[in-house]
Amino acid sequence: MPVLCSFNQSETRVNFPRPFVALPRLPHGIRHLDFDKNHSILVKSEIPFSTKEWANCRFIAWDDTILYGGIDDVFALAPGDLDFLTGEHMRCLWKDPDAPASVRINFERPFITPPKVVVFFNHLEFDKNHNWRVITTASDIDANGFTLNIETWLDTILHCAQTCWIAYPEDREHIFSTSVSTTDIRPWNEPQLQNSKEITFTVEFLKKPSVFMALNYLDIDCKANLRINAYVDGISTNRLVWHIDSWDDTVIYAAGATIIAFT
Repeated sequence: MPVLCSFNQSETRVNFPRPFVALPRLPHGIRHLDFDKNHSILVKSEIPFSTKEWANCRFIAWDDTILYGGIDDVFALAPGDLDFLTGEHMRCLWKDPDAPASVRINFERPFITPPKVVVFFNHLEFDKNHNWRVITTASDIDANGFTLNIETWLDTILHCAQTCWIAYPEDREHIFSTSVSTTDIRPWNEPQLQNSKEITFTVEFLKKPSVFMALNYLDIDCKANLRINAYVDGISTNRLVWHIDSWDDTVIYAAGATIIAFT
């Protein structure tokens, strides 16, 4: 079964709750960011080295970026758990201005039926002088693959974004996934700092699940610092409450996240 762990330091060693029998696969995504608006918005989370017992995890910011804080969730997968496939795709516009917003991802092996596919960010680069807007989605899902989308709009200057994806059988037991957004509870043009909603699982858990969460959508005004915190609480065997919050003078027009609950 998958294992959940998180890190919130520039570089740290994260110990797995239990050791794996071989090197795990480590899809991971960002759920909390706090940037200074007066400097470049450049950040990525990465796991450069791991063992069966722990992983070396870090946030990297560069050039003049001032990153006050970040939190990354890790969905650690045993290599023998063949139900799950995972990978990453980067859209890097500073290298290739014509890099397409949508690409076809072909699975290394096909599923019997179209799987569940979830997507989320672990690398973002924006120009500081335009609102920060980006969304990643999965579409056209079939048994052999899907279309991965990384899109922006209006005057946003997106230099680079990387999406991590996870696919698993749609009838896999003891796992629930969904995408949530502030637009589920309010229109984009009525921004507020606290956004939350209770959701009910569509699968049955016999015990309280672990919950992975990572950002998949941002629409934030550049006139104040980029501050966002996605998290869950009130977890039970049949529901949870998600939160996508900010603080101080930040203006979140909209934001979204991927949630995976599992036991």
